[in-house]
Amino acid sequence: MQQMTAQPVIRGVRFFLAHTPGLVRYGSKPSRDIDREPAVVDTLQAHLRGYADAVAYPPNQAFLGAIHPDTLGSLPTPWFRHTGCGERWAPHGEIMSEEEFYGWLKIADAFNLVSLEAGFAASIRPALAAHPLCTPADLEQLGTGVSQAELDARLAGDVPDLPIFLRDGSRIGCFHAAHEVDATLAADVLLENLACKTTAVLAMRTLLAQEHIDPLAIPYVLNSGEEAVGDRYQRGGGNLAKAVAEMSGCQAATGVDIKGFCCGPLHALAVAGGLVSARVFPHVVVVGGCALSKLGMKYRGHVQHDQPILEDVLAAVAILVSGDDGASPRLRLDSLGRHTVAAGPSQKAIFQQLVSEPLQRLGLGFGDIDKYATELHNPEVTEPAGSGNVPLLNYRVIAGLAAMRKEITPAQVPDFVAAHGMPGFSPTQGHIASAVPFLGHAVDGLRCGDLQRVLLLAKGSLFLGRMTQMADGVSLLLERNG
Repeated sequence: MQQMTAQPVIRGVRFFLAHTPGLVRYGSKPSRDIDREPAVVDTLQAHLRGYADAVAYPPNQAFLGAIHPDTLGSLPTPWFRHTGCGERWAPHGEIMSEEEFYGWLKIADAFNLVSLEAGFAASIRPALAAHPLCTPADLEQLGTGVSQAELDARLAGDVPDLPIFLRDGSRIGCFHAAHEVDATLAADVLLENLACKTTAVLAMRTLLAQEHIDPLAIPYVLNSGEEAVGDRYQRGGGNLAKAVAEMSGCQAATGVDIKGFCCGPLHALAVAGGLVSARVFPHVVVVGGCALSKLGMKYRGHVQHDQPILEDVLAAVAILVSGDDGASPRLRLDSLGRHTVAAGPSQKAIFQQLVSEPLQRLGLGFGDIDKYATELHNPEVTEPAGSGNVPLLNYRVIAGLAAMRKEITPAQVPDFVAAHGMPGFSPTQGHIASAVPFLGHAVDGLRCGDLQRVLLLAKGSLFLGRMTQMADGVSLLLERNG
């Protein structure tokens, strides 16, 4: 007798933001510029914003679910001038200060890579102890810190370490390299990897706690981040998924990393849905930690326009895929849109395969999708650097395809974009920005009946790896249950 399958649903979504202005100097672009011109550090520091401003920033509040993305269009611009309001905790997650995040970075450190100055470690201990996700074991891992003399000695050693700074430039610790000559175990690479692990853990712990899920009930974790965890013999070999599961208390879980540049989270959701549908696992958690290298990526445009450097947050997501509970949005595996090898690299071909073809297969029109969630980069980050309004351009292409199908007239394109699209609000954190930032809002809207269908759409630049000139793309449909 053929085995029955289970309809996969998105049971819960949580996000995490860490405001880390002190780490902006270690983003890929700023660090390269600093190597050439050390005075760039002063320019960076002069344009770093404080924690309260980062919390109040409307796109961050939209990312965490405190406001709906559609409301951003009615707010006066520039959005970064909105200050003084906003809460640390929002319906879909939290935004943490850099001081506390450095403490969590040490808590997640399994190889004594992080040294925090003793006075700083003592100063953050009360805040960490009060955090709802912090355990006594976490505080024990934090330790008591080291003296400034010990930090000086480590930074003066033969193996180059990284000093850790706060926004104001004060040094509060250092990050150690793990090998004398292995570039994949250099301090800057390991910092990226540990930050990715830490942010993913905080997103996953929040998801499990707020959805009242026993960590021991999670059998499988898929990590969709962009980090390359490994050593010189197996660069990027992983397995960060299992490391995140371990620190999230999922002792009965295993897992694996899924790589796909910006498409990684949707590829992982498709795999997770397939595993649940086939009854291999009753629950699968998809996580995606931060991309520290993206910090300050477009800082030159921000400095040129005398605005704050807005790429100062690390973002992460955790998504619980389970069997049908009768209430959560259904993940339609039969809706999977794929940018195939034969499709070609043009934007029109990509959108036809990811939007037109799946809708036609399901017998749906473009207007049957309430919201399209695509590359949701915050235009206030990208436009000053000359990168344009990425989500708006994508929504115009989708509307153009609807016009080609005679579902709307060309004159109706702006109205279609306004109704079925949304302003961009995501930090430029690589894989995080593509589709998944809207997932919390989508789950809320589909559960309460405000939405019927949401199409998640991601595109990836495979040519970045210098292995192929191809692009990548994948799309998935979420549908109201019942």
